[in-house]
Amino acid sequence: MSGIIAFYSRAGENYVNGELKTLTVGNTEAAANALQRMINADLFKIEPYIPYSQDYSECLNQTKTDQLRKARPELVCCPQNIERYDILYLGFPNYWGTMPMPVFSFLEQCRFFGKVIRVFCTHEGDGFGHSMEDIKRIYPDAAIEAGPAIRGASISQAQAEMKNWIQNIGLSENEKFERKW
Repeated sequence: MSGIIAFYSRAGENYVNGELKTLTVGNTEAAANALQRMINADLFKIEPYIPYSQDYSECLNQTKTDQLRKARPELVCCPQNIERYDILYLGFPNYWGTMPMPVFSFLEQCRFFGKVIRVFCTHEGDGFGHSMEDIKRIYPDAAIEAGPAIRGASISQAQAEMKNWIQNIGLSENEKFERKW
């Protein structure tokens, strides 16, 4: 089965562990890179044509306004030859309890019907929020699987979380429990 890792991530000023830090690589991009090192999948960065501000406060205002308007920002591009992929690994930060609006644009424009969608996110305390339900509304018949919700402050441990997730895909809860022991 061939897969693609599509992710949205924002570098610049970010809220990490209770304080603002300037990141050269966004947390979700770091997690996507860790995942790519483990599996044979193409990597695709979801990029809005007009990026959000590098300034954290301004970005908050922009993303909240976009969410309230249910905006679908124009994207730089979508992956070529989507039909060749069986699995979409989808990564994003939790913005206001769900996916950033460029991720909604991506899912609605790039058509992953009939694919397996495995989701991971980064956050600072809200996990997936209601993003899994939002994805299911866009793709009601897809096989959608939740992966790790990684705290941005713990991104250095993304490699271990991603490895654990990949090793446990397809296992029952009992099998996962037995593997731990």
